Amino acid sequence: MEELMKPRIIVLGSSNTDMIIKLDRIPRPGETILGGAFVTAAGGKGANQAVGAARAGGQVTFIARVGQDMFGDQAVAGFATEGINVDHVSRDKSNPSGVALIFVGKDGENSIAVAGGANAKLSPTDVKKAKAAFAGASVLVMQLETPLKSVVAAADLAAKAGVRVILNPAPAQSLPDNLLKCVSILTPNETEAELLTGIAVTDTASAAVAAAKLRARGVQTVIITLGSLGAFVATEDGGQLVPGFKVKAVDTTAAGDTFNGALAVALGEGKPLKQAVRFANAAAAISVTRLGAQASAPTRREIEKFLKK
Repeated sequence: MEELMKPRIIVLGSSNTDMIIKLDRIPRPGETILGGAFVTAAGGKGANQAVGAARAGGQVTFIARVGQDMFGDQAVAGFATEGINVDHVSRDKSNPSGVALIFVGKDGENSIAVAGGANAKLSPTDVKKAKAAFAGASVLVMQLETPLKSVVAAADLAAKAGVRVILNPAPAQSLPDNLLKCVSILTPNETEAELLTGIAVTDTASAAVAAAKLRARGVQTVIITLGSLGAFVATEDGGQLVPGFKVKAVDTTAAGDTFNGALAVALGEGKPLKQAVRFANAAAAISVTRLGAQASAPTRREIEKFLKK
């Protein structure tokens, strides 16, 4: 794909260094399990989504904040290697870069604790400094690992610039209606959908009820990701399940982030919604077959090859 043809994607969000221990199973409270394998990997939901979008074929600008430390240096160098524009990745003198401690069981399930550090200081001022990036962008992708006021500020800028907004409401928290009205596509998983609506999402029927409740608050489109089942897509024309792909899961870390990054690119290219969700489902399916967050995001070529199969 030629550089000129790549859709311009803005990602606002977190950058963390993930420290991962692979174990037979996740330890219970008060329990020590020996014999784990340790790796470090670049993570943070924002950074994962930025890398996912860049590898899927987007021209990505990342708005974030990292510390002036070793982890921050590694993160910025990593983004540059992926071809991501880092002009709006601020370096924070007072706060360390974010870190996440992750346990991964051999069934692929994970347990995560995050120390946000500099991510918690990403401010509306940082967002406003990146205003020029919004002109001509196709899609803005965000999550909730940075302050809500900065997410709101970016949604406002996007609305004024006519940029479509994808909000991945993770980790889930209550969201103001003025933000939801600026959101083109909300992409919760089952747990997040339940936290936002009070409806336990266990199948497509309950996903439809939860999605309708979210759409009633002003969101145009709701996509509830349902793991290996796929994604339930609800628009003004009704709802339908876009099936997922059967793969052997090794590590589910960042599957949702990969989905959101790939979805942004497909929509930025003008793909119809259902086709864009299928493309995103494929990217997420490939990612769970690999260990790590950003490391697991597939390239455009890999996604297209997977879809042909």
